Amino acid sequence: MGTSNDADYVAIDDSPSSPMENNNNVRKVSVLPLVFLIFYEVSGGPFGVEDTVHAAGPLLALLGFLVFPLIWSVPEALITAEMGTMFPENGGYVVWVSSALGPFWGFQQGWMKWLSGVIDNALYPVLFLDYLKSGFPALGGGVPRTVSSWGLTVFLTYLNYRGLHIVGWVAVLLGVFSLLPFVVMGLLSIPDLKPSRWYVTDLDNVDWNLYLNTLFWNLNYWDSISTLAGEVENPKKTLPKALFYALILVGVGYFFPLLIGTGAVPLDQKLWTDGYFSDIAMIVGGVWLRWWLQAAAAMSNMGMFVAEMSSDAFQLQGMAERGLLPEFFGKRSRYGTPLVGILFSASGVILLSWLSFQEIVAAENFLYCFGMILEFIAFIWLRIKQPNVHRPYKIPGGTAGAIIMCIPPTILIFVVMAFSTLKVVVISLIAMMIGLVLHPFLKFLERKRFTKFSVRPHLQHFDNEESTYSLVN
Repeated sequence: MGTSNDADYVAIDDSPSSPMENNNNVRKVSVLPLVFLIFYEVSGGPFGVEDTVHAAGPLLALLGFLVFPLIWSVPEALITAEMGTMFPENGGYVVWVSSALGPFWGFQQGWMKWLSGVIDNALYPVLFLDYLKSGFPALGGGVPRTVSSWGLTVFLTYLNYRGLHIVGWVAVLLGVFSLLPFVVMGLLSIPDLKPSRWYVTDLDNVDWNLYLNTLFWNLNYWDSISTLAGEVENPKKTLPKALFYALILVGVGYFFPLLIGTGAVPLDQKLWTDGYFSDIAMIVGGVWLRWWLQAAAAMSNMGMFVAEMSSDAFQLQGMAERGLLPEFFGKRSRYGTPLVGILFSASGVILLSWLSFQEIVAAENFLYCFGMILEFIAFIWLRIKQPNVHRPYKIPGGTAGAIIMCIPPTILIFVVMAFSTLKVVVISLIAMMIGLVLHPFLKFLERKRFTKFSVRPHLQHFDNEESTYSLVN
């Protein structure tokens, strides 16, 4: 099993040389904040799902958010629970792929997933301002919009700098505030609900590209929480529990607002675009509910930003601990946060903010798909090659069951990629080619001693339930 520095990783956690050895005083993340961090990594509420109705009508939109989680979200969450507890350290899926396929592919995984996450994060300041521009027209464009976007990015980056436990509790507060207006809207809409509106569809006029990309974007990134597993309190028990609760929260948070929205007002499919839920709130409850929902949407984008940036930054920190990035990427602030990772992730957000919403979603989905293929391969490969390694949480069904579980989401990946436009394919392939060149370039820098790389002695194979991390050469 190839790994960084041509070593075979043998295990494990809780030793004096664990990944947290210089981070013992940092507050760990408990179950409730972790649930909402996952919620914001994946969802953030139903804001942005309107395009599924626009693309395919109410019936397919509702079916999509019932069926798609079974095909995609559940398998991805299960794999994250098994692999995240098997490797409870920062870096997450990079560690999984490195341990199964070697450091080159681990680096490619890290590059594609980090870039995908940063592209994703470039959306949220834009969406935040889009929800506010109806009340503040100056935010619609020009210098005020640019300054506001950058200012928001700086403020939210500072929250990440101050500590993951702060980000976690901010996520809890934002999550409650963002979901409450839909509860109120649901209660107010009961007299106006007409179930016949839920069954409307026109298969001849479905925009499959928009439909699939919107579903995929709203229901992926379950694995992102794995990149900060080293910051979680008792991750072997906390991570699977939080993923389970988050699955329920995300599913309910999507399906019932769609059920309310499509059933409470007459269907005008072309109106179902980003922000249409605020119009429905106006119809159902009046101006006060509309303002509340718009504020909730804006706050939700803040929650998604801070959660995504935490994941991206701790991924870079974990890669540095694995020797896949220069050692300075592992530097922590006095608050225990990955300082260089946060700065790099924030810079990427600012540089990529010029892309359109549709291009961002499609490009990040394409890169994400390649990363998920590597994850599935690593998951199955470790099941085959290391069947007896201790897994604190293990998906039932054996190796055959693991392979069968990965088939439907893999098919879905190729379907999503097949619907990508030529522009998105070209941009994504160029990004991937950069990663192929970047890894040997970093190895060249390491050989010439232009920058320092190091591998923390805590890496990867489990002897027993209470084993400790060590590196076997």
